[in-house]
Amino acid sequence: MIETLKKFYDKYQELNKILSDPEVMKSPEAVIKYSKALSEVEEPAKIYESYLKIKNEIEELQSLDSTDIHDEIVKEISQKKSELEQIENMSGEFIESLDSDIGRNVIVEIRGGVGGQESAIFAGDLLRMYLKYAEKHKLTAEILDSHETELGGFKEVIFSVSGKGTYKLFKYESGVHRVQRVPVTEASGRIHTSTATVAVLPEATEVDVRINPDDLRVDTFRSSGAGGQHVNRTESAVRITHIPSGIVVVCESERSQIQNRVIAMKILRARLFEIKKREEESKMSDMRRTQIGMGERSEKIRTYNFPQNRVTDHRNGFTDHGLEEVMNGDLDEIVKSLTEWEMQMMTKER
Repeated sequence: MIETLKKFYDKYQELNKILSDPEVMKSPEAVIKYSKALSEVEEPAKIYESYLKIKNEIEELQSLDSTDIHDEIVKEISQKKSELEQIENMSGEFIESLDSDIGRNVIVEIRGGVGGQESAIFAGDLLRMYLKYAEKHKLTAEILDSHETELGGFKEVIFSVSGKGTYKLFKYESGVHRVQRVPVTEASGRIHTSTATVAVLPEATEVDVRINPDDLRVDTFRSSGAGGQHVNRTESAVRITHIPSGIVVVCESERSQIQNRVIAMKILRARLFEIKKREEESKMSDMRRTQIGMGERSEKIRTYNFPQNRVTDHRNGFTDHGLEEVMNGDLDEIVKSLTEWEMQMMTKER
């Protein structure tokens, strides 16, 4: 664990040196890039500095040769060793910082899956759960685009979440979420199983992903408006096609074509960044790829069983019998269990 902290410390020293280079200071893009990287490693680097300081103090105390205050020295060394042990235990919390996206904001995409109207309703339930979760942690959430159904569910909804610790809180949510309950559309009272897919995309900057304008085809059309509530008489909706990858992003949530284009580009950049990350992960060992790639969209990650008031995460087997609280945004215990599980796996690999 301490060796991991040392790597953060070495990186922190390296980045400080880079940022003091006059040539680097001339480039605003470079300053933003390296300053962001510095902020991501600063906290574990400072912990390692504290570790070194206490360790040096212990060595100094042990080198003292004084029979007059021998008992006091032994007592102080014992206290220092206790502090050192606390830091060593704390270092495990920063293993997750090996994920380079830890300081990023996110874009979350939720889509109804198997189950028709019920899957769309469940997608809406997940949206409300995440919005409450974000609010609980004082994060800012904003709906970027949505396609609502007649019964108040969502075929698709895309939103952004920003604030300190955002990616850390949302990183485990990508995958297939399964619900077991009696749908409001079911007259006979039978329990149905439906699904919705969630994709959590780290928000990318222009520095992360450079998009050639010549690779884009931009189409505009008339928007039907959010939930079909109104018809926009102008061609404000935007469809952007990234020709090399074939990715298509449609945004029609705003009245302004410019606003819709900005949002669509934000989503496109995040999707391209995800592809870039997947390509990098494919070069890693199978174990490491499994750990980082826990958010495969096709992977069933969690079941919400309403008759049994139970939610179970299938990656680590964690079960919570407070389903109502979970659906009201209380995901902390689930996320905590997944964080500990991931750290254990990563520690084993090291």
